[in-house]
Amino acid sequence: MDSCNNNVAVVMVPLPAQGHLNQLLQLCCLVSSYGHPVHYIGSALHNQQARVRANGLDPKKLAKIHFHDLPTPDFDCPSPDPTASIKFPSHLQATWEAAQLLRHPTAHVLRELASNTRRVVIIHDPMMSMVVQDAALIPNAESYAFNCISVFSLLSFRYGGLGKQLPMEAELQELMPCLEGCATNEIRRLGAAQEEHRKLRAGDIHNSSRLIEGRFIDLLEEDKLGPAGPDDRMLDSTLQAAGQQGQKKKQWFIGPILPANPGLISNNHSFCLDWLDVQPQNSVLYVSFGTMTSMSDEEVRELAMGLEQSKQKFLWVLRDADKGNIFSGESRRIELPEGFEERVKGMGLVVRDWAPQPEILAHRATGGFMSHCGWNSCMESITLGVPMAAWPMHSDQPSNSFLVARILKTGLIVREWRERHEVVKSSGIENVVRRLMASEEGDEIRKRAQELGETIRKSAQEGGTSRMELDSFIAHITR
Repeated sequence: MDSCNNNVAVVMVPLPAQGHLNQLLQLCCLVSSYGHPVHYIGSALHNQQARVRANGLDPKKLAKIHFHDLPTPDFDCPSPDPTASIKFPSHLQATWEAAQLLRHPTAHVLRELASNTRRVVIIHDPMMSMVVQDAALIPNAESYAFNCISVFSLLSFRYGGLGKQLPMEAELQELMPCLEGCATNEIRRLGAAQEEHRKLRAGDIHNSSRLIEGRFIDLLEEDKLGPAGPDDRMLDSTLQAAGQQGQKKKQWFIGPILPANPGLISNNHSFCLDWLDVQPQNSVLYVSFGTMTSMSDEEVRELAMGLEQSKQKFLWVLRDADKGNIFSGESRRIELPEGFEERVKGMGLVVRDWAPQPEILAHRATGGFMSHCGWNSCMESITLGVPMAAWPMHSDQPSNSFLVARILKTGLIVREWRERHEVVKSSGIENVVRRLMASEEGDEIRKRAQELGETIRKSAQEGGTSRMELDSFIAHITR
């Protein structure tokens, strides 16, 4: 382990879920660019997952990251249930509970780093607060929670958990998605178990921007809700961490944290990028539902028919949800209607492997994104100026889709959250695709998305608002 006397070592401790692994790995590259040693701590299995899927990140920057591959605890690894009434990925619960067993090996790494450096700064997922609790016993260590979701979602869950309405225009309040069906009791209990350890953090970092969520960031910083009640404590830790203000915590809003030019970097060049190269500008709808959504055969069939009937070009990443161990066994092969791929040849492309999403969204041919609206995907889409067809499945996704479509007005809703138990019919999908990709309404939405994206990208450059927030955080931890 490198000696870093009179320096600061930064340590990242992610939750083993792809969107969380990826965001903290992106943050590693950003912090490392300031010249500080950065360490990434996790089980050997999930560190490998993060490295293998490091799309759009410069290999030279990744090579500077110190990975600490801890022994992987044993855990059950069931397959996802595409017919579950709640789409939340309950099959990953055992993975997240096993991750809590990394406390002692993590503490060993922290103590070793602390003996060789002036200060150790731990940046951790709120759901890993139990794992990093020993940082409070190390005199020259301090910890910060990194929130992988939108500030709007944090506030939505915080207000909703207290039975209150988020301050907004009356017409928006009437359309706000409810909390029901977003998560399971098991993940709520795991989140609640993090609470006392989460209070030990020195502050919060957010993958968001004042240019995207300024009004909600102001509301978060005002902190008028007071102490959390017992019902609020049962909310998911990831969804209420920034709102848990027993004492005033410092906060930084440093998003977007994705690479400035993902289209210029392709760690593993994909044939889908070659296909995009020969498509007209803004002509292709990118379709992907992330790594934690498992669609039923009926849902897939209706989506396939809707895409085909729309007569619009599309690139569809068709994969089942991740298992806790993405390297174990075969994943379910999702069947498409007979003859579908032959009929859409030239118009659409189906990709069944891992796809380089940042590069796809940055491509000139991509003109829309049908998405589950995980915050990782939302931030990539917003930053790269791609309008969204929002189809939320669970967790913070209903509130993210509301933010994108109703507040930012850079997308359309495919399915309202109150209709989540109904299968979206092909005719409805066709209608949304046509509106987004082949109408004046879609052109206006795309124009707004592109203008916002340009503004957000500038904010991450030197002198921009987000870059100044990151500079402020770095100055704080190196004080």
